[in-house]
Amino acid sequence: MLSLGIVGAALMAFATSAHCAVPTPHPTSDAPTNTTAWIRQPLSLADALNIALEHSSEILRGKADLEAAYGVVVQTRAIALPKVQFAGSYKYDRAVEQFPFAAPPNTPIASAFSFTVPDQQWAGNVRIVQSIYEGGRITSSLRSARLTREQALAQYQTVVADTALNVRLAYYDILLGAQQIVVQEASQALLQKELKDTSSRFEAGTVPRFNVLRAEVELANARPRLIRARNSYRIAKNNLANLLGYHLPPVVLEDIPLKLTGALDAEPYEIDLPSAVGQALERRSELAALRKAEELSGENVLSAKSGYKPSVEIFTGYGGRNSSFSTDLARDVSGWNAGLQVNWNIFDGLQTQGRIREARARHERARVDVDDATRRIELEVRTTYSNFIEAKEVLESQKKVQEQAEEALRLATSRSAAGTGTQLDVLNAQTALTEARTTQVQALHDYDTARARLDRAIGQSIVQAPQPGKTSPEH
Repeated sequence: MLSLGIVGAALMAFATSAHCAVPTPHPTSDAPTNTTAWIRQPLSLADALNIALEHSSEILRGKADLEAAYGVVVQTRAIALPKVQFAGSYKYDRAVEQFPFAAPPNTPIASAFSFTVPDQQWAGNVRIVQSIYEGGRITSSLRSARLTREQALAQYQTVVADTALNVRLAYYDILLGAQQIVVQEASQALLQKELKDTSSRFEAGTVPRFNVLRAEVELANARPRLIRARNSYRIAKNNLANLLGYHLPPVVLEDIPLKLTGALDAEPYEIDLPSAVGQALERRSELAALRKAEELSGENVLSAKSGYKPSVEIFTGYGGRNSSFSTDLARDVSGWNAGLQVNWNIFDGLQTQGRIREARARHERARVDVDDATRRIELEVRTTYSNFIEAKEVLESQKKVQEQAEEALRLATSRSAAGTGTQLDVLNAQTALTEARTTQVQALHDYDTARARLDRAIGQSIVQAPQPGKTSPEH
């Protein structure tokens, strides 16, 4: 069984997987002779985890969600940053009129004169605007941005942990299928040998025809078990290929030629239940994401309350327009400007009150979610821990069984050859040996899968998420 250290190393290898000697799961159409070369290379569990972290659909979706969350973070922080605004306009209007003006007294101009509005107008303004008070929304938005980012990281870690668990389980299923085939083939070999010996004795006249028929029936009953074992092996390999993001070319038949270098084993692992529960409540990324969601909902309450308070902005800029007293567009009036603007909704039709009630209810809902998730995670740890103890005890109970079954078969065969035993004793001993071998292989598989599920339950083997704009996790 792969140790936690190796699993962690495999996950961390994702950052440098482009330099690793692992096959690409996307064979190119311009190299038809090598379309299946990548799938025939030896594959360790570390390689499988490494490939999954790079090509798994779940991981790729998780990355997309993470990048989207980073975009939300940028939007959330925007309220605290200054804004540069540009406004411009141009207008052509033939519907103009003249405004008469009386000449001022005591001037040489005795007659009235008139003023014509220009039929073309333009204006432009560049302004820098900075919010200085938003009723508490500015500081709340900065905290919300940090919480959103941390929540997104935790959610990505959950995707990585789930993918790693699924790959480990699928890898162990292939190893189990391969061992089951070996056990069933060995069983068939024993039954074929028994049939051959019984047939020889029948021809020599030492046993009746009934013994030959019984041996043939036993051999025929064993064949479906081998067929089912081979089918389970094929399905397990297809499942792993799908988890790794492999695109199988048409030339690959139903039996994918995956070659695994790992083996089912029983690496010792000791942990007590209180420690397992404590680690889970501290490490589980799902719980961390929910806690961040609870804090975010608290910030939403503060943001909703800001609707009762004014908004204050300062601005400065430079603008210009054409003169209103001349038809010459090149004659402009321009200059710097600065100021302060305040907006305050004295009464907004109870909209703010409704937002506050909604935010408070969602905050309470988030608290309930955290409490519920805590209990569910504790239950999951207790369940997986109990299953691990069961698998461990079953494995311990099978240590000597196979040796005893082999010795029983040897004795039954010897007694049958000496005439002091029966064929039924030999067949029973063969069945017992096959069952012992099957149970041993299944016990190893159950131990490894129970260990993998326990690791996941307590939050082991979780890598850090990538930073914005990067394609691989930071460690």
